[in-house]
Amino acid sequence: MSDARIDIDNLTVRYGDVVAVDGVSLSIGQGEHVTLLGPSGCGKTTTLRAIAGLEEPSGGTIRIAGATVYSAAERRNVPAERRGVSMVFQSYAVWPHMSVFDNVAYGLRVRKLASGEIAREVERALDLVQMRAFASRSAALLSGGQQQRVALARAIAFSPDVLLFDEPLSNLDAKLRAEMRVELRDLQRRLGVTSVYVTHDQEEALAISDRVVVMNVGGIEQIGTPEEIYNRPRTRFVADFVGSANLIAGKVRNVAAAAGPVDFDAEGGVLLRAWAAHLPRGGEDRVAVRTAYIDIAAGAPSGRPNSVAGTIRQRLFHGDFIQYIVDCATGQLTVRRPPTEMFDEDAPVTISFAPEHCILLEG
Repeated sequence: MSDARIDIDNLTVRYGDVVAVDGVSLSIGQGEHVTLLGPSGCGKTTTLRAIAGLEEPSGGTIRIAGATVYSAAERRNVPAERRGVSMVFQSYAVWPHMSVFDNVAYGLRVRKLASGEIAREVERALDLVQMRAFASRSAALLSGGQQQRVALARAIAFSPDVLLFDEPLSNLDAKLRAEMRVELRDLQRRLGVTSVYVTHDQEEALAISDRVVVMNVGGIEQIGTPEEIYNRPRTRFVADFVGSANLIAGKVRNVAAAAGPVDFDAEGGVLLRAWAAHLPRGGEDRVAVRTAYIDIAAGAPSGRPNSVAGTIRQRLFHGDFIQYIVDCATGQLTVRRPPTEMFDEDAPVTISFAPEHCILLEG
């Protein structure tokens, strides 16, 4: 038996001729917080709903805490209410005829907890989502964002073993959303609850996750820690979708015998020193360089590796950073620098980046 709280093996979900989830396999450990990240239509929400028992798969196996809750081979599909999971939906799903307190207390009353314990757990959950002052208010009188916070409090009130989140913060304003990310992460760690979180927000996924599962067209592109996904993208899709990156075309000069540094002939006759996290096969034609990992300096190139002359074509002020569009031999590159580093448009500059930040993507 696996130590994973959730095991998914070759999960497939079809809607007629359309394959929404295509052979997804994933293990999520006890107490781990895993985020399914991807664009609309990539299969992330369908995967989450299949775990919850709200979507019937077409094939594969799902196990929760070692118990099989779905198996195509065994023709087994355990109903959602018997899977021992709690789900927070993107829609509010609160009962408008109840008060905020009664909405959050509902699951605790079903479990027949004592009234004093119910009150304590409801107050704790409402404090977490900054809604304790609204405990006596009718849910029908709440804003959309407030209703979603009530739904979140209801899901966490009884500290379930598995929590499933379907973009729970999407209806909150930017400031509260940022605060709730911290609170959600803190809650998950304190409770040690296993959780699966669905979002299309890259910043959110990187901030709150133990591991990120990047999905595209029904399959998994890459699984890794937030740092691995950001700093070591494997594919062009991951590099382009997660964070901000420049994709530079060219070809590998030498096929190395192992992962590590390689020479890359970029377009424009520029030789770059790149890093391959995989064993190069010779067909790779792109490297990725994060916009935040590129330095800009006045003057001519110094001769260091990955040092290229360029001209600043455009400067855009974003508050926390300045974005430069730089024309150089490898093409037009986007660079983000602190607002303390100011260069004029049309100024000749040198851009440079470390070889370990120039990632060779799989072909």
